[in-house]
Amino acid sequence: MTQTAEYEITRLFDAPRELVWATWTEPERFSRWFGPRMPATPVDRITLDTRPGGIWHVALVGDEGFEVTLGGTYREVEGPGRLVFTTGDPDDPGEGPASVVTIDFTAVDGGDRTEMRFHQYGVNTDQEHAEQAKAGWIEFFDRLAEQVD
Repeated sequence: MTQTAEYEITRLFDAPRELVWATWTEPERFSRWFGPRMPATPVDRITLDTRPGGIWHVALVGDEGFEVTLGGTYREVEGPGRLVFTTGDPDDPGEGPASVVTIDFTAVDGGDRTEMRFHQYGVNTDQEHAEQAKAGWIEFFDRLAEQVD
């Protein structure tokens, strides 16, 4: 039986949506916030081919050869308002977890601030895994706020 789980995170940033969008689509900016504080996310280990059908790939690199890679495919790229991408292959996940992430960026306060609504729907994902993923994203978004606020 395939397990599914989903959650949403809404965050308000003190930055225009074009800047928040850039943190998701430019490797140099993405490397400064994506992932926990340790390990590192080296910019030369990031691919962000931000077009429908393009891939994204990120390597988180730690001490003593520790490495985790994440990636998927962009489904929608409508900058600076909407980004939809997969992690893994939710259409054919096999045994592993996979998901679809939808992010909507809305300009508020005359464009000086951005509301980011992040939604993740996971396949082969139980509620405990989803809660851990949500906690991880919240930490990532704290780091993102440090870059743009």
